[in-house]
Order: sequence, then C-alpha cells, then structure tokens
Amino acid sequence: MKFLKSLLAMTLLAFAALSQPALAQTAPGKNRLQVILERGTLRVGTTGDFNPMSIRDAATNSYRGFDVEAMEQLAKDMGVKIEWVPAEWATLVTGITSNRYDIFSGASLSMARAKTVAFSDPYIEAGTVPVIRRADAAKLASWSDLNRSGTQIAVSLGTVFEEQAKAHFPQAAVKSIEKPATGYQEVLAGRAVATITSNVEAATLVKTYPNLTVIAKAELRNKRPFAYPLPQGEPVWTTFVNNWIALKKSEGYFDTLEAKWLGR
Repeated sequence: MKFLKSLLAMTLLAFAALSQPALAQTAPGKNRLQVILERGTLRVGTTGDFNPMSIRDAATNSYRGFDVEAMEQLAKDMGVKIEWVPAEWATLVTGITSNRYDIFSGASLSMARAKTVAFSDPYIEAGTVPVIRRADAAKLASWSDLNRSGTQIAVSLGTVFEEQAKAHFPQAAVKSIEKPATGYQEVLAGRAVATITSNVEAATLVKTYPNLTVIAKAELRNKRPFAYPLPQGEPVWTTFVNNWIALKKSEGYFDTLEAKWLGR
C-alpha cells in the first residue's frame, strides 16, 4: 500500500496543473487511473499465444508467462484485481481504442501502432530471427539463403513479422497465416521453409520442438523494445505505468523475470 500511495502521489503531483482530456469511454471528469482504482479491477488484454510471454492454458482458462506475471504484479502493486481480456494481434489496437482493456500485456513498439495507441517506456529489448527445420540447417545458413524465388516464408497475420517478412524476403513467397494456425506449425508440417519471430519466442520454440532451430549465423534484425500499449490522451495513467516500470527495473524485478522465463 505504501508503494501504491507513493507512486500515485508522484503521478498526480506531476499532472496537478494539467487539465485532464475528456475520457469519452471511461468516466466524465476522471482520468483512467482514478477509474481503475475506484473500479478495483485492472483490465489487461493478452493473446495467450506468445510463449514464453503470454501462454493460455485452455483446460483451466488461465494465463502464465513473463508478461502475465508482470501484469499480475502491477495489479498487486495497485491494490486491485486483474481481469484478463482475450485479445488477438490483428485487433490489438482496436482493443485499446474501443476501451476493451486498460493496458495490453506487452508488445513490440512499432510506429504503425504508435499512430493510434500510446506506449509505455520499454521494459526489455528483443530482435527478429529466422526459424527453420533442423534438417535444413546445413543448406540455410543466413537470411539471404531464404530470400529466393519459390521459398515459402510463413508468418502470423497482423503481426509485425508479417511486415518484416515482406521487407526482408522480396524474392520469396510470404504466406500470412490466420489463427489458430501459426508460422512455425507451417514449417513443422513442411508447408513452409521458414518463419520469423522474436528471439524471445524462438528460444522456447526450439526447446519445445527439437525439429526446429534458429539459423545459427543469422544476426538479430529489427531490434526493438517491448513496451505496454496504452490508450492515447491518458497522461496520468501513462506516467503511472512508466513510474512503475522505472521502480521495478531499479529493484531488479525485470531481471528476475528474464532469468526465469527467457533463460538469460
């Protein structure tokens, strides 16, 4: 409670002199932070399909992972309950703008998304790597080996990897895969030569599926920070989340999560 009071005081003091923008989808005259605290619930959008960041257990309808644990800690530090809102990558932005949730559990920061939603300060950094079948490792040693006519590259529809694949592989055939199918499943099934994903997810994929591997000599591309998507025009709420990230970083909390979930 002392943590919450201190953080809340810092946030409200910083914006005491500012007039609050109209929150058409929250409550008249109140900022989102006040609404969340009075409601007693933090609504968090998450996909549940980004191992090891957000993983949904269909049997129990529960979530686990790096981002899940972080959001649970945020709710705990705020003194509120957490409400998980199922979301999809293709409609991530819509979920924020339509007020389905107060914060998304974590995503790579992109300028395309930033046109419509706000982002918190970054909490980790990741990069993109190509994932192939281990049996193909001898003949596929670099990014350029994949950029060939007739090569099938599978990526999930609506993700940043769809945009990146088109940019990195102009000579190849990029297949945009709709859920529940995934890019790596297409590779496992032999319907695609490769997929691209973050090194975060790739680390888990190669452990889960021994037939997959990351191209050994492929450098990290599209290095980008991971941050929390938030509604635009909510300076008090955004500053509160940023203060929370800063405090948790200084406490070593995110280092602990990286060691537990990312093995580094």
